[in-house]
Amino acid sequence: MNAIKSFFPASALALALAIPAASFAQTTPAQAVDVFIGTGGDGHTFPGATRPFGMVQLSPDTQVRPFRQSYPWASGYRYDDDSILGFSHTHFSGSGHSDLGDVLLMPYTGETKWEPGYPERPFSGYRSRFSHKDERAEPGYYAVRLSDNEVDVELTASERVGLHRYRYAKGAEAKVMLDLRSSIYDYAAKNLWSRLRVRDNTLITGMRETRGWAAGRQLYFAIQFSHPLTARELRNFERDIEYKGFAGPGSGPGDKAMVEGKSLAASLMFGVPADGQLEIKVAISGVSEEGAIANLAEMPGWDFDAERAKASAAWNEALGAVAIEAAPDMRKMVYTALYHSMLAPSLYMDRDGRYRGPDNEVHQAKGFRYHSTFSLWDTYRALHPLLTLIQPEQRNVDFVRSLIESQKASPYGILPVWQFNGLETWCMIGYHAVPVIADAYMKGLKGFDADEALKAMTSSAEYGPYGGLQYYMKLGYVPIDLEPEAASKTVEYAFDDWTIARMAEKMGKKDIAARYYQRAQNYRNSFDVKTGFLRAKKSDGTFREPFNPVLSNFGSDYTEGSAWQYSWYMPHDNAGLIKMLGGDKALQDKIDMVFDAKVDENVYAHMEDISGLIGHYAHGNEPSHHVAYLYNYAGAPWKTQARLTQVVASQYNTTPAGLSGNDDLGQMSAWLAFTALGFYPVAPGSNEYVIGRPFMDKAVLNLPNGKRFTIRAVGLSKENIYVAGVTLNGKPLAQSFLRHEQITAGGELVFTMASQPNAEWGKAVTARPYTQTAY
Repeated sequence: MNAIKSFFPASALALALAIPAASFAQTTPAQAVDVFIGTGGDGHTFPGATRPFGMVQLSPDTQVRPFRQSYPWASGYRYDDDSILGFSHTHFSGSGHSDLGDVLLMPYTGETKWEPGYPERPFSGYRSRFSHKDERAEPGYYAVRLSDNEVDVELTASERVGLHRYRYAKGAEAKVMLDLRSSIYDYAAKNLWSRLRVRDNTLITGMRETRGWAAGRQLYFAIQFSHPLTARELRNFERDIEYKGFAGPGSGPGDKAMVEGKSLAASLMFGVPADGQLEIKVAISGVSEEGAIANLAEMPGWDFDAERAKASAAWNEALGAVAIEAAPDMRKMVYTALYHSMLAPSLYMDRDGRYRGPDNEVHQAKGFRYHSTFSLWDTYRALHPLLTLIQPEQRNVDFVRSLIESQKASPYGILPVWQFNGLETWCMIGYHAVPVIADAYMKGLKGFDADEALKAMTSSAEYGPYGGLQYYMKLGYVPIDLEPEAASKTVEYAFDDWTIARMAEKMGKKDIAARYYQRAQNYRNSFDVKTGFLRAKKSDGTFREPFNPVLSNFGSDYTEGSAWQYSWYMPHDNAGLIKMLGGDKALQDKIDMVFDAKVDENVYAHMEDISGLIGHYAHGNEPSHHVAYLYNYAGAPWKTQARLTQVVASQYNTTPAGLSGNDDLGQMSAWLAFTALGFYPVAPGSNEYVIGRPFMDKAVLNLPNGKRFTIRAVGLSKENIYVAGVTLNGKPLAQSFLRHEQITAGGELVFTMASQPNAEWGKAVTARPYTQTAY
């Protein structure tokens, strides 16, 4: 039986569900997005409903496994699965580690089954099978037919509220499972405490505290129903409780108005709705249940279609920052990349401005909106620079102020490293909030205190107990015998230091600038000119032996990489790299070797983060993301153009497996968005973008300042992959880079494409991008 036709044949939405998404004319930016790209393979994206940078990210969870088995389900959803266990309200998009999956709801009919059951055993629990032909998603909306439960589900969201619409079979009793036990990256003792409270027959509130990636994370919620409860059963499934206290009122679970414990679930019953429909609003808060109740007011009324339309309008407005004319697949990939670039950092603040910070205390935002979910090791590279071009200035200022306020509240007095829900996780390396702030300042963003920001930046760069910084400040490098991943930390600290110097210099702080410009040269201390590779040094000043440039492992000399991936990471001073290698040709030859190497696939098989391999180039992980652009610094932009063609063709497509590695909260997607436009921010803080080659016929940046910057590619085709020449506002452009102010002034950049390289364009030293030291 076709459930869609049987349950609501008159609904226009039903017809939309029944027709494949590809048959719709992609006339708007939101319609061009395919939210399923990245939900297969190791992209780790999710297809559910959210607003741009929304606090609620409401999506189906297909499997929740013990955390050591959870990597493929880091977003909760995997396209290969054929059953859904429920719909939860918090998710990461493209993370390589994970958590969240809060407040899981699952509609059902018939017998109550308290456990989700097993994917391979239908009807073994409350989970249900589904088919992709009965699934539809677009920005701000998700719908699916639960075939076992005989329920049609639709989801949409405002910033802080998720809205569910369930349609049950005619005459069926509407039931919902609320499971607070379920968690992404789960383990037995993860739930520290939780609570469910029945406020009245249409409102339930509660909370959960977990010990996951961010230990002690508190999440509060308020759930409102369009129909009153007719019955309920609240249970705590904890076992072997040593002390239970004294019994409260009521003789059975159906009598309880509140239940607390570590393993809570509730069966909620609503009788047989006259229209067969039940709607549910779920608001979340990091502050309190009362805060969650207040957040419900963000979505007054029960007009699902109106809320879906608002979500779609919000996405069209956000995505409309770039108007794209391109081949259908490229248009879809780039708009999807832009969509994925606008999921984080996510709002983490109640409507009254209160939020929970890194001290796990409640704070009040004044004059800005507090955001969290900062995957900074990934996103400082391209995501944040992209957002300065396609998001309103206030949004970017909100990010900066959120980072600064987090530093003030930090028990360690440092900026976030990898933060979500306001709390620090200590994941990855570096102090990469620093380049985010510096890049914003260098681009002229106002609305934050520069002196306060610089103090936060230097406090982070000089906090000795973090990541071997006490040794770095003393020795000029991080020693491998005292600190793991020392080679990577040395070069990443050096880049962060350079961005501090840039900002301090612009502020007129000459002493600070001089100190940090000197620190920025520390990358040299870990580069071995004899082997031509970055290497880890011991505290006695000698390189660690034996040395194998292919070797990679967690806690080794490098972070999620090998010497082949990390030896080219001094983006602020590529002239220095060129000299250490022996000149322009030596750099070109070395990067050719990176791409052209014949690599046994087993060499990196043990490292799940090293993916998307082209030789030793690993596009699925961030340390490689700037490497194809390095040819520009050696006077050979045509080689960059050829390599970019190779990377885009092999690393991105329009299938669910269309990302070669974790999207990493939008960094993989931001790389594609920039590259498709024709340029990339190799060194955030330089105010320059290195020119590659365009992949779209035309793109118009509708800039935050109200001006427009148009990029056109004349003669673009599969054969014409090389740049024959470039003009800016009608005048020939000799330089192989763009300055930020050239873009924000508005105008037109025109590429003339050809099938053969122009080896002279960009060859001159004067045409090359910025480096700290001279060519």
